[in-house]
Amino acid sequence: MTQRITEAAVRAHLDAQARPPGSLGRIEDLAVRLAVVQQTMKPQAEAVSLLVFAGDHGLTQDRVSAYPSEVTQAMVATLLAGRASANAFARAIGAEVRIIDAGVDADLAPHPLLVDAKVARGTRNAAREPAMSTQDVELAIARGSEQAIAALDRGADLLVLGEMGIGNSASAALVMHRLAPAPLLDCIGVGTGHDNAGLAHKRAVLTRASQRSDATEPLEVLRQFGGLEIAMMAGAVLGALDRRALVVIDGFICTAAALAAIRMRPEAREVCLFAHRSAEAGHDQMLKAMQAEPLLDLGLRLGEGTGGLLAVPLIRAAAALLSDVASLDDVLAGRV
Repeated sequence: MTQRITEAAVRAHLDAQARPPGSLGRIEDLAVRLAVVQQTMKPQAEAVSLLVFAGDHGLTQDRVSAYPSEVTQAMVATLLAGRASANAFARAIGAEVRIIDAGVDADLAPHPLLVDAKVARGTRNAAREPAMSTQDVELAIARGSEQAIAALDRGADLLVLGEMGIGNSASAALVMHRLAPAPLLDCIGVGTGHDNAGLAHKRAVLTRASQRSDATEPLEVLRQFGGLEIAMMAGAVLGALDRRALVVIDGFICTAAALAAIRMRPEAREVCLFAHRSAEAGHDQMLKAMQAEPLLDLGLRLGEGTGGLLAVPLIRAAAALLSDVASLDDVLAGRV
């Protein structure tokens, strides 16, 4: 029987290297996480798959976003054309890209990078009725898990989650409100770029939505307030957990999906690497609710998986730290 790799064993390996123990700070912590999750002293992070989940939101009927819902379809087309910010970052690190149609309110033409996992053409308006049926939530979670497992089966060492969906910061704020939990107004930010009047209107709509249901159980919170792409990303986290694979969590919306997954299965926290602290209001508080310290803090609030991709070089460096650095004993004995 193979002996299990423990945190203590990984720390002992790092402490024996030719440098002062602890001198690489949080990179050492990251190396420990990689080794323990992958159960190897030589973890891999070279093959990266970016999974961008796209979906529309009925909440946009009440103008919770500064942009119309049609922008979701337009940005999906931009991602498929390789011209979005996430594509540029993915090329910079050699990551595979897949765009998953979780619930775009349009019939999308086939494309080599597009995965048709559509559950419905968007959600219903959560300010007036449940966003989804129980069946839709469960199907979205299952399909998200399938997409994570498919990417791992294609050879990915590491998954990066991203999203595209006009109105999804409003949905994520409601999910955070109930699952962190946190006061609603602390969870609501400018999203795609509201001015003061737009932000006040968004707060009013989401207050009305929150008063419609007192849900606190994760699946019910997703049913009442979630998005199809948010539920699908939660499923992707659970799929990664089942395969003992690390998944890099991007910004505010992805973190809300991870929060839902962790509230469903607390052990999912171990496989989540939180890439960055978003500039979106509420993200820092949501991270603290999961005792998560992100790798970067760059003032990002775009989504698409951009922050997750930027964190990959740090993760690769942590993997290399375990496999490529000589021990002090080898240095002193001239074995390098």
